[in-house]
Amino acid sequence: MRHCLYFAELSCVIFPYTVVCRSLALLNLTSHSLARCVNCEVMEILKENKEEEIHVLMVAFPSQGHLNPMLRLGKCLVNKGLHVTLATTEFTRHRMLKSSTINPTSSTISISGVQVRFFSDGQSLNYDRMVNYESYKKSLAKFGTINLSNLIKEHFPSNGHKKLSCIINNPFVTWVADVAISHGIPCAMFWIQPCSLYAIYYRFYNKLNSFPTLTDPEMSVELPGLPLLNTEDLPSFVLPSNPYGIFPKLFSEMFQNMKMYKWVLGNSFFGLEKDAIESMADLCPISPIGPLVPPSLLGEDEDHDTGVEMWKAEDTCIEWLNKGAPSSVIYVSFGSLVVLSAKQMECMAKALKNSNSPFIWAVKKPDLQEPDGAGQLPLGFLEETKDQGVVVSWSPQTKVLAHPAIACFITHCGWNSMLETIAAGVPVIAYPKWSDQPTNAKLIVDVFRIGLRLRANQDGIVSTEEVERCIREIMDGPKSVELKSNARELRIAARKAVAGGGSSDKNTQLFVDEIIESCGSIN
Repeated sequence: MRHCLYFAELSCVIFPYTVVCRSLALLNLTSHSLARCVNCEVMEILKENKEEEIHVLMVAFPSQGHLNPMLRLGKCLVNKGLHVTLATTEFTRHRMLKSSTINPTSSTISISGVQVRFFSDGQSLNYDRMVNYESYKKSLAKFGTINLSNLIKEHFPSNGHKKLSCIINNPFVTWVADVAISHGIPCAMFWIQPCSLYAIYYRFYNKLNSFPTLTDPEMSVELPGLPLLNTEDLPSFVLPSNPYGIFPKLFSEMFQNMKMYKWVLGNSFFGLEKDAIESMADLCPISPIGPLVPPSLLGEDEDHDTGVEMWKAEDTCIEWLNKGAPSSVIYVSFGSLVVLSAKQMECMAKALKNSNSPFIWAVKKPDLQEPDGAGQLPLGFLEETKDQGVVVSWSPQTKVLAHPAIACFITHCGWNSMLETIAAGVPVIAYPKWSDQPTNAKLIVDVFRIGLRLRANQDGIVSTEEVERCIREIMDGPKSVELKSNARELRIAARKAVAGGGSSDKNTQLFVDEIIESCGSIN
């Protein structure tokens, strides 16, 4: 073992992980054993080196879906011996206090070993960030650049014992890379959508392939590592009809300047998106380190879960679930942003009622006042289905998906929800709305093969009959057995990827080793 540790120490300094693995036969070691040896040796060296601490600063956009993957990445890095701080806005702290996620009397906030610090986004707490989203993004970039830089100077002074060796951002706070460069600190991007979307955007914004145009809006797109993509399968930001002006500008600047990033990490795993990941190897590689989901979905203790909740979940639905038969309950949730029209709410409600299956439906109150009853349940629905289902304003999704009573998940296909349902082994009925969701739905049906996609009629509405058809098919139809089997296989693959010596664990360890090597801490 002494030789093993010596070899592990050398590997951190001068050998890429793949080269080390080729030499395993000399020591009669498996790659799993090597990962343990390298990690143990790094931990010992970091403990001995009291004078200089190796720190990583993560910066996340202030929304739950961006913060939680970052926090889980931070926990992984802490477990591998690094000191980690997450920076986000003061508004986020206010939201966390409202949901009782953090202790309001605590002077410092730490979540699973990750220190959390806050900076001003230049706006008051009462400023409506949703209504003024585009102007808010500009404000966040302007004031965030200044205030994050001040945070770095205050907490990581150049003459201090805290060595800030890497800054990690996500795609929605691209200005962070400029801050990193101004301080001479290497930057990593943590991509929080599928690696397939990373490949699509890179090729689109660097004009490497043909995409729909105003003169040919219905063209199909052929890309390496991906199935044929029709217009309905593409992310909304690459379509000529895209109404969200700020996002194409943001992504265009980012994907044309990827040289700013020393590393690109992805919240996915190799076994899930092998072809898409390999298609980028010679262009701008992405290293999958996921799925970064609550550990309880990966077979670990629920108490080890890491994350924040911006809304209070209604745990009473779990008591109701405990009374359900295995694989009998339909779970419905469209996330925190999607608001269905009144007509669509009516069709969804009728289909759930007509299915005669028990259900849990998370219906979050819209953040903004919606016209014509959008986002509201039809009159009489709760009374008519009181013995069949439960409606909550916000669900404890991790607990719901992990429950053996759940049969399928009707979802908007946000990537965090997709990774959670993959880790839980639950089949999907996809109802994508915008952004990456249409492509995620395509992956679910044609690549992962774990679900079905709802199809809208000519009026843009998914009819009651269409929802009923997909429910019947996924619960008891001819494809049901295959979809459930595929979901179980991906559940196993997800756990293997993040386990010690798994593909994602190796990529994370390699990232840590390169950070340590780059700051010259190991001699």
